[in-house]
Amino acid sequence: SAVTFRHLDHLTEQVVVGGDSVSIVHVYANYPAYEWVDAKESGPEGIACVDDAARAAVVLLRDYELHGRTESLDRARPLLKFILAMQAEDGQFYNFVREDLTINTDGKTSFKSFGWWAARGTCALALGYRVLLQTDTAFAHRLRAAVELTLPHVTDLLGKYGMRETEGAYAMPRWLLYGSGADATSELFLGLVEYYTAAPSPRLAEMLRKLADGFMLMQDGDVAVYPYGAHRSWRTFVHLWGNGQTQGLAMAGKVLGDTAMIASARREADGFFTRVACEGMFKEMDVREPGGKKEFEQIAYAVRPLVLGSLRLYEATENKDYLRLAGITASWLFGNNPAGAVMYDAATGRGYDGIRDSSTLNLNSGAESTIEALYTLVELEAYPEAMAYARCRRVSTTATPAMITGVFTLPDGKQCTLRIDLQQRRFWFEQEG
Repeated sequence: SAVTFRHLDHLTEQVVVGGDSVSIVHVYANYPAYEWVDAKESGPEGIACVDDAARAAVVLLRDYELHGRTESLDRARPLLKFILAMQAEDGQFYNFVREDLTINTDGKTSFKSFGWWAARGTCALALGYRVLLQTDTAFAHRLRAAVELTLPHVTDLLGKYGMRETEGAYAMPRWLLYGSGADATSELFLGLVEYYTAAPSPRLAEMLRKLADGFMLMQDGDVAVYPYGAHRSWRTFVHLWGNGQTQGLAMAGKVLGDTAMIASARREADGFFTRVACEGMFKEMDVREPGGKKEFEQIAYAVRPLVLGSLRLYEATENKDYLRLAGITASWLFGNNPAGAVMYDAATGRGYDGIRDSSTLNLNSGAESTIEALYTLVELEAYPEAMAYARCRRVSTTATPAMITGVFTLPDGKQCTLRIDLQQRRFWFEQEG
């Protein structure tokens, strides 16, 4: 296994918040000593936040589910308790605790709200409820009560269902977080899928369908037409980090039996994910400016949506080409990137913070990058066929009006070829032997 939680354990500290013994995850750890560093980018933020505790809880819960490591479940519980301690009585969340472990209630990355950190917190609590329901019923129902507190805020969002605005040819729903924040909403959506899986109801199904409609309204193009089926992140921008719509749509489509959701997920993977595999990772683009991609900085948080979106599509469709696509997009972590650098150290469990340009690395190893790398690998290692592609290297990419072809070398020396047929609007893999 490439998965080790050594560095995550180093970032984790047992403390008391709100009178309860909980775990926090320190936000940053900088090269070379990797000692804890506070967050200060947006003013004095704090030492730890719901964002990272929720990420860590999700990874540990999934590690327990997929690989049976009971110690991961034991690590997840106090993280979930921290998230509970950061939820206000109205169901919204604060984000950061300060060094003295008081809650930062007014920082611009911590004020009580229902946005990014609430979405991640809800996702972790919902997954915790589903996973713990059979083994720790009392705690699971505490988690369920916390998730229920968030649902009126989802209802408030959906009060704008059907309202939209446009910018040129691009439509934007008004019933997602931050107006058209499909990226942030995808984190919430993943939690609602987990909650629906454990406690299905017509109310939750309707919420999922309406949020999915917002995602699909922000999807443009197809395999052959720019921007190739990508789900926009916010307004007219596509960034790879945190863009979990395909991951969520594939999951929801499977549990709800909704073929339109699965088709939307496939449209992005078939056209956009495959191009990322053939042409390389990038940071973001404005779809109003074709060809204007910003390549750097590249981070592990951009890898996970590609990999998990592809894995969830395999589970929804049983098409093994999605396993291969998952492995190839994960290969960024192991050196298939512009810097040719290993961005996850399997010996220490450090996920490095990014690639600043083709020759400059950010060797700090904070919570986000470490946990997103671990999340990718915990999920990928459940599928050895996908993991077999994770250490590939791209040899070449060629394009004609009819076909895009990416050639990759696998660790055993054999080559595999990814073909994107622009006329038939489909992709497939060919492999030596």
